[in-house]
Amino acid sequence: MRFVLFQRDYCHLCDQALAVMAEARAPDFDSQWVDDDAMLEARYGARVPVLRDQMDGRELDWPFDAAAVRGFVASATV
Repeated sequence: MRFVLFQRDYCHLCDQALAVMAEARAPDFDSQWVDDDAMLEARYGARVPVLRDQMDGRELDWPFDAAAVRGFVASATV
């Protein structure tokens, strides 16, 4: 998948981010949990949820709303 949502277990902000992604009608995306991966924890631990474009490396940090998600997806390079 092009887009990945980095999140953690039992994260109310991550639950809110999922709701925002649904509201934005975001394209299909993978979920990646940072809890059990030391490298991901070091990079994203304090920042989750984070939406990442795997093709160009851009990241959208929380807090974001549906308009921000739509803009992020629309500005993805082909």
